[in-house]
Amino acid sequence: MREPVLQIVSSVLAAGVEGFALSIGLILALGPQNVFVLRQGLLRSHVFAVCLVCSIADATLIAAGVLGMGSVLAGMEGVEFYIAIFAATFISGYGILRVRSAMNPSAISSDELMEQESKRNLGTTLGAALAFTFLNPHVYVDTLLLIGGASSRFLGDERIAFGIGAATASFVFFFSLGYGAKRLSNVLNKPQAWKMIDLGIACIMFIIATAILLPHLQ
Repeated sequence: MREPVLQIVSSVLAAGVEGFALSIGLILALGPQNVFVLRQGLLRSHVFAVCLVCSIADATLIAAGVLGMGSVLAGMEGVEFYIAIFAATFISGYGILRVRSAMNPSAISSDELMEQESKRNLGTTLGAALAFTFLNPHVYVDTLLLIGGASSRFLGDERIAFGIGAATASFVFFFSLGYGAKRLSNVLNKPQAWKMIDLGIACIMFIIATAILLPHLQ
């Protein structure tokens, strides 16, 4: 009696670990959401709230994928094109803001920049975090299709464990990224460093926007 129970527990744990590993592997890919969380951490601005919202948003999409919503997305023709247009526009706009920030001497003082960000409305910051999440077409491929598809190999408790493991990876990653960046903020507390950070973020955003649009322009 004891051996079957141990086998069940072992298989459930294995499914959870597999879900965690798959999710963390997908989320490590550089994207606009990760860059936004990184910047908020460096600025020490609404770090907990941003990490929590991004984690919950990803977990919600993962849950939808595990529940089989990926097949619904796959059947909706043309939706990805409009998401790509909105996403590329939003991400490019954010990239332009970062270029303007880097080129504006009055905004390059790191202490002033952190003070400005800390005063920014929480709702605006969280709205940006949600936009970076849900306007990224790749997040639907990762969560609904890839993670959702991988979960179909499991049944019952194993499938639930797989989903919990995948969702846990989002919480671990975003809080590690946000608070890890926060610890580095003192090291990068220099005007020239922030100029390079903002220019680097702008370049990444423009590259991501191009990568999102390119498949739809061919």
